[in-house]
Amino acid sequence: MFFSKQIPGYQSEATKFIAELKEKNPQLEEAQRAGRALLWDKEPIDLDNTARTKAALIKQTPYVYQNH
Repeated sequence: MFFSKQIPGYQSEATKFIAELKEKNPQLEEAQRAGRALLWDKEPIDLDNTARTKAALIKQTPYVYQNH
């Protein structure tokens, strides 16, 4: 069931723009992957190291300038 007319071979302006941009800058996708790796891809969390760090913390008093 089709709700609208579908034109075979139709490309939106956005799709054409992205295709043209990729043609002009072939290294664009590689640069995007490098940027993603820099900002988002993280090393796996070492749970043992995290637990040891939490255990080594010294509890701070609520008001640090008050001497007992």
